[in-house]
Amino acid sequence: MSNPDVEVLVVGAGQAGIAMSEHLTDRGIPHLVLEQQRIAERWRSMRWDSLVANGPAWHDRFPGLGFAELSAGEFASKDQVADYFAAYAEQIKAPIQCGVAVRSVRRKAGAPGFQVSTSSGELSARYLVAATGPFQRPVIPQLVPDDAGLLQIHSSDYRNPQQLPEGAVLVVGAGSSGVQIAAEIQRSGRQVFLSVGPHDRPPRSYRGRDFCWWLGVLGKWDAAAPEAGAEHVTIAVSGADGGQTVDFRKLAEDGITLVGRTNGFHAGVVGFDSDLQRNIAAGDASYSALLDEADAYAARNGLDLPEEPGARSVRPDPDCLTAPLQELDLSAAGVTSIVWATGFAVDYGWLQVDAFDAQGRPRQQRGVSSEPGVYFLGLPWQSRRGSSFIWGVWHDAKYLADHIAIQRGYLAHHELDALVPEPAN
Repeated sequence: MSNPDVEVLVVGAGQAGIAMSEHLTDRGIPHLVLEQQRIAERWRSMRWDSLVANGPAWHDRFPGLGFAELSAGEFASKDQVADYFAAYAEQIKAPIQCGVAVRSVRRKAGAPGFQVSTSSGELSARYLVAATGPFQRPVIPQLVPDDAGLLQIHSSDYRNPQQLPEGAVLVVGAGSSGVQIAAEIQRSGRQVFLSVGPHDRPPRSYRGRDFCWWLGVLGKWDAAAPEAGAEHVTIAVSGADGGQTVDFRKLAEDGITLVGRTNGFHAGVVGFDSDLQRNIAAGDASYSALLDEADAYAARNGLDLPEEPGARSVRPDPDCLTAPLQELDLSAAGVTSIVWATGFAVDYGWLQVDAFDAQGRPRQQRGVSSEPGVYFLGLPWQSRRGSSFIWGVWHDAKYLADHIAIQRGYLAHHELDALVPEPAN
């Protein structure tokens, strides 16, 4: 490394690392950002070809730069998002070194700070910010064995329908990723089975305002903690096709077969929970509740927003919802592929400090670790509901930069006291 001593080391140059760099620079705090691949690499190589951001361009961005090539209501493609972060890093002159993997971080013995081993050598850092985010290790449930004669891929490895063998497809997971992937595969002419678990289903827009706006004015982005049991409830929302409200009955109308949560596999047959109707009903309830809150907010504040009675209309229940499948013989149904849209787990194997609980989850409060000098950034619900979103991580980074600045102040006071000679006797 060209500089083996770093005051603040930021690991990761995605949205979290770039936001952290901006706030550290604003406070005059020396730092270095290390990225093992390219800036915003996950947006480039761990997303499917047609992916667009789930929020419109006016919302899913940092305050200091807009998407110049998009109108406010358009949805950025994955490559436009990656290019945006590269441009932002250049604008703020972020000290990023790409192509450097951090292999291990250990606390120094008998000295402040951390010893860091990288693919380009050793360095030391007084403070460490883990800005690798929540999407580190794809999770595929151990249900269907590898030798089942099927192609099984995670949504992070899915690119387009053409990469799948001929035949029907089972998509497991009905959050933003699963819904968009299932719809795309169905439009390519395949039979698709979509395994639907618990989810929230907000309107894409209502009364002329995007759901991101409604969640903002209703204070829902700032919710400080998830409701009990809601930590892993997905949000079925999409910016695809210009932004349409996800409607599972419409997906079924288009030819997708809805099934409950996938719960097992035996002798070529996949089993499903009997929870499909309950999951769809709960999603409908979350949708209606948001419309009710929006209507009340508009009336309370005298907003002249066009009423939208059609938003409350409900399509008839399809046969797959009224008489849901309990199991599916994959061979008989012609299923040759399974796409697991089942999320990610964190992986901090490189961070070898006392900052994790028994399940390997960071022990932290608003990103400040139980291990002094270590910080986490980009975690879901780190400080609020919006923490893992583009704009949310920017605000969390500001809080961490302030915390580091305060800690530097304490350290400067200690070092100043150390220079004052003892009074003569």
